Amino acid sequence: MTVREIIEQREQETLAPWAALAAESRGRGRAEPERDDRTCYQRDADRILHSRSFRRLMHKTQVFLQPEGDHYRTRMTHTLEVARIARTIARALNLNEDLTEAAAMGHDLGHTPFGHAGEAALTEIMGVPFRHNEQSLRVVDRLEKNGEGLNLTYEVRRGILCHSGDEQPETLEGRIVRVADRIAYINHDIDDAMRAGILKNEDIPREIAAVLGETHSQRINTLVSDVVRSSAGRPVIEMTPTVERAMLDLRSFMFERVYRNPVAKGEESKARRIIQELYQFYIEHPEKLPEDFQPQLDMEGLPRVVCDYVAGMTDKYAVYKFEEIFVPSGWAVR
Repeated sequence: MTVREIIEQREQETLAPWAALAAESRGRGRAEPERDDRTCYQRDADRILHSRSFRRLMHKTQVFLQPEGDHYRTRMTHTLEVARIARTIARALNLNEDLTEAAAMGHDLGHTPFGHAGEAALTEIMGVPFRHNEQSLRVVDRLEKNGEGLNLTYEVRRGILCHSGDEQPETLEGRIVRVADRIAYINHDIDDAMRAGILKNEDIPREIAAVLGETHSQRINTLVSDVVRSSAGRPVIEMTPTVERAMLDLRSFMFERVYRNPVAKGEESKARRIIQELYQFYIEHPEKLPEDFQPQLDMEGLPRVVCDYVAGMTDKYAVYKFEEIFVPSGWAVR
């Protein structure tokens, strides 16, 4: 037997009856031969890890735009935290950890530079909602590998697309990623807000702290443990009403005190202008688009291609291109 077959047999024998088995995947958009060393979901996680869009996450903003300091979260550190939380839950519930990890690793690949400020700017420009979950799927389906895409399995693609929005993933593993994403960002955003000096631990409402805990680790432990206890032995991913209510109240508190706070959002108007100016420049000068975007113009149309290019930029690269295009270079009189 190959290594892959051994792993698939182990999944069959040990995972919960409602787990998504690699051997029973609905497959890829383009048929490929299986590998001997890894299951399809392991291969998907590796493809995402080695993609250019994944590497760019290290220079994309989470909440604080261009923060001064080495310890604020980025989209990449957020993604890694989601993946760890998701795997912990999947293991405890005897579900497929490899599928959970792959969907978690790819869930935020479509985020714009400057976080939700960039998303709002592209929504305004395009005239239709720019949703990062839809763009994440577009990245793995159409934009990676010079337009070939990563050709991921159906289950991983659905986990990426449905990690936010109204549609639920079909697999329990995908639903774990949806919950893990929320657990991760609410709690690490509290940590970053405290580092920025706009929150203190005692600011968190006492009724929320009484349920979830006083510290970062206590809150995550409460939420993860509650998901595991509430979902164990059943084909569901859920929380108890008390803990879920406390998490939703904490999210509302974060919107009021952090996500709309002038310190966190004070530079958003500048960020939106950068996105808008870059978009308009490439609409007027499509020849300036990178060479690997040129073949897509006939198939996708100029507005879509420009949107894809600008959305894929990191914060630093967007600032660099803005300065290159719109800010005069220094010169000296000889």
